[in-house]
Amino acid sequence: MRLSRVVGALLFAATAAQAQVPADDPDWREVEAPPPPALKLEGLVPLEVPGSALRFGVDPASITIGDDGIVRYVVVATSASGVVNGIYEGVRCDKGEVKVYARHNPAGGWQVLKEPKWRPVNEQRYTDLIARDGVCVGRGINQSAARIVRDLRIPLERRYQLD
Repeated sequence: MRLSRVVGALLFAATAAQAQVPADDPDWREVEAPPPPALKLEGLVPLEVPGSALRFGVDPASITIGDDGIVRYVVVATSASGVVNGIYEGVRCDKGEVKVYARHNPAGGWQVLKEPKWRPVNEQRYTDLIARDGVCVGRGINQSAARIVRDLRIPLERRYQLD
């Protein structure tokens, strides 16, 4: 068997094992989201969002995996003119959903949303990218915050070489 087929088979098996998700839990409850962390502009993990006029980056220190199965993080969006906005959001991999908890703008700081709603991750290209390339493995959560950061930094086609 060719090496590429072996690597592909091993990668598929590892991904399938990680991505196993238990059946829906009717008693699942979201824990109260912690307040957003201080907005940091240094050390962001850059995201390549095709077709966007904005530059995006994830604050690696902000990534947390909650007991409720939600991965929360801060993403920073910067316009061509240098205006910076922050978004504090959480992803549910099992449902393919995202919720924005707070937004940060230069004039007012963090503004917590009163009644945030879950919506599909693919409504925003940057969120879809974060979920697909770092936070989630199939419908399951990636192994750890450190692994999420690593996967966001390394292109998908090179990851199999590191596992």
